[in-house]
Amino acid sequence: MADAVEEYLVQLIMATRTPAKHDAELAEWISYGASPRGSIALDRCARAHAWLAGRDFVSPEDIQAVLFDVLRHRLILTFEAEAAGIDQDRVVQRILDVVAVA
Repeated sequence: MADAVEEYLVQLIMATRTPAKHDAELAEWISYGASPRGSIALDRCARAHAWLAGRDFVSPEDIQAVLFDVLRHRLILTFEAEAAGIDQDRVVQRILDVVAVA
């Protein structure tokens, strides 16, 4: 995996762990972010997605394609976010919006 793509993956995960550094709204929505196993799962799923597409390299699009499925069940939202009707998919989309692509 190229260094820039790996850094993009790390920044996506870090946005779940320290959301205040990335976006104030994320900080209000996320109670607990992805664990280290979430990082590993995202890496492996992105590699598998690239391989299934016939490529021997991972692109940011591969990471984005599997991000929702990898993170959806790994995020614990705040009570306020749940009360406001915010779901994990909206949070993951917001992460994609605020983290710059490599």
